[in-house]
Amino acid sequence: MPNFIQSFAIAALGAGALAAAPALADHQMKDDAPMSVRADVVTAEGERAGRVVFEQTDRGVVVKARLMNLSPGEHGFHIHETGACSPDFAAAGGHYDPLRADHGFDSDGGYHVGDLPNIIVEADGTAAADFFAPQLTLDASENDRYPFTLDDADGSAVMVHAQGDDYQAQPPGSTGERIACGVIFAR
Repeated sequence: MPNFIQSFAIAALGAGALAAAPALADHQMKDDAPMSVRADVVTAEGERAGRVVFEQTDRGVVVKARLMNLSPGEHGFHIHETGACSPDFAAAGGHYDPLRADHGFDSDGGYHVGDLPNIIVEADGTAAADFFAPQLTLDASENDRYPFTLDDADGSAVMVHAQGDDYQAQPPGSTGERIACGVIFAR
C-alpha cells in the first residue's frame, strides 16, 4: 500500500474520532439535512453486496463500507457523479469531480473529490473499511467549508471496481469494470 494511502487511512481514523467529539463548528447544518445516508450496494447480477453508510460530522463525511459477495483482492472504490445504477452501472457517470482535477492521489494535478482509497476484499468475499472525506457534505446547501454535496441536482452513487486503483492513471480507467454500485442520493 502506498505510504500516502496508509497515512490517509490513519489520518482518517484520527479525524473521524475528532469529528465525533463535541466541537465548535462554524458550519450549521440545515434542520432538514440528513445526518446519515445508506447506499445499498448490488452486483451487476443484482446480488446484494452490502451497504455503505455516509455520516455527516461537523468536519466532513465519514464513509463506512461493509461489503460482501465480492471477489477477493484490492478493488477501486469511488463516489460517482450521478445517483443511478443500471445493470452495467454506466448510468452513475464518472468519478465525482466538480473541480475537474486529474485522477488519483498520486497525481500532480490533484485528485477527484470522489476518489477514495482502495478496499481490500478478504478471501470470504467481505470487506470493511472506514474513510473520512473532509470536503464532502450530505447537506444540499454547499458552502465555503464544505463545497461539495453528495445531494446535488443529479445525486451520487458509490462504485466498486474490478481492480485496485493505481492512484495516477490519466484518464481514469485502470480499475477495470464496475462490479458493484449503490445509490447515495437518487435523481
